[in-house]
Amino acid sequence: MKPGLPQGTRDFSADVVRKRKYIFDTIRNVFELYGFQPLETPAMENLDTLMGKYGEEGDKLIFKILNNGLDNAAKHEQVKADFEKVLQGKSIKGITERALRYDLTIPFARYVAMNHGQLTLPFKRYQIQPVWRADRPQKGRYREFYQCDADVVGSNSLVNEVELTSIYSQVFSQLGIDVEIRINNRKILAALAEVCGGAEKMMDITIAIDKLDKIGIEKVKEELVQRGLNEEQVKVIEQYLLIEGNDNAERLAKLQALIGGTQLGQKGIEELQFLLGWLPNNTQLVTDFTLARGLNYYTGTIFEIQAKGVQMGSIGGGGRYDDLTGLFGVPNVPGVGISFGVDRIYDVMEELQLFPAAVQSGTQVLFFNLGRNESRKAFELMQQLRGKGIRCELYHEQSKFDKQFKYADKKGITYAVMIGSKELEDGTAVVKNLAKGEQQTVPLNELVEMSWQ
Repeated sequence: MKPGLPQGTRDFSADVVRKRKYIFDTIRNVFELYGFQPLETPAMENLDTLMGKYGEEGDKLIFKILNNGLDNAAKHEQVKADFEKVLQGKSIKGITERALRYDLTIPFARYVAMNHGQLTLPFKRYQIQPVWRADRPQKGRYREFYQCDADVVGSNSLVNEVELTSIYSQVFSQLGIDVEIRINNRKILAALAEVCGGAEKMMDITIAIDKLDKIGIEKVKEELVQRGLNEEQVKVIEQYLLIEGNDNAERLAKLQALIGGTQLGQKGIEELQFLLGWLPNNTQLVTDFTLARGLNYYTGTIFEIQAKGVQMGSIGGGGRYDDLTGLFGVPNVPGVGISFGVDRIYDVMEELQLFPAAVQSGTQVLFFNLGRNESRKAFELMQQLRGKGIRCELYHEQSKFDKQFKYADKKGITYAVMIGSKELEDGTAVVKNLAKGEQQTVPLNELVEMSWQ
């Protein structure tokens, strides 16, 4: 059988792993600068932990796990019947009780709910782990991918939103990606629903608006009608979606005229103004009232990050969720968080050629294998260099010079060290800079002190 990969998954070569590590390390270092501490949770969660938390669209994308011990299912009529229901998309206890995590936010909320008595609040955590979604694979969209999240729970302060915005700015500045940090507020969307007939309309409105970039305004209007909104209500939503302006202040003024008369609308506008007021010089911040983020748990400010100059979906997002742990029986624990889409960030950096050359370097020094005694001496010196943090290796067998040079070239190794019988007798080594084509003879006792950059 020809080997293959499941759709939407990838192998990562050494070059790719190093580039991804560069992204992870950049994000992790900024998280740590802002006082966040690491957390890891299991790859799988109980199914009832995840279901019902992501809206009707998200729930369809949860990867369910079949219970073990079902290999004899054909012998049990009830199990066979239940299995048929599973194949129809239903969840049957005894068949599927667990699922792969869809994101890092709900597992984090579950962790907080289980441990809130021992946590120092506000609790600031970051988490860098893979998640899984049964989505249709396409460019920038995978079934297995990493998320990097930072969340603060136990605080209502909008300063948290300011800090998370600053984290976005700092990370993308260090990575060299020019981004737009799009912001909106779920209270504004709730106010729009109120203007259009009541709070019960909110999910219908947000699910439709969330598809605006994919299907266009006319299709969104059609979907709103299908979801039970009348012509007048759809007209108000269209007016809302078409709000434009030269800057954030102008757009907020137009929004104020449309929904500012409602208490929720006024509160949402004030929260956006707070964020913009604390970061007056952040030109990346853009108010975008079409931003909905169709997840049930958001209650306040919401974020979405767009990279400029590339055709790519959002490369980050998040928002405030003021009662997420209430889903697990621990009410009134406010929170706000952001997420980085590392796989899409990688694709953007590849397309724009933003990775520093040094990121791709592996072995710095190759010691040639030129005989039994020579290679033993090379190994001794190589261990000394490794003790100094210099990445090096010994060619695995005695071979012609040409073969060893080709190996160094294919691996992008900068230096070759050659100790033949003459050098061994003289106590020297020939050191060749393969990138520059320059070589010199160096006493063996000076090798360890050389600069190998």
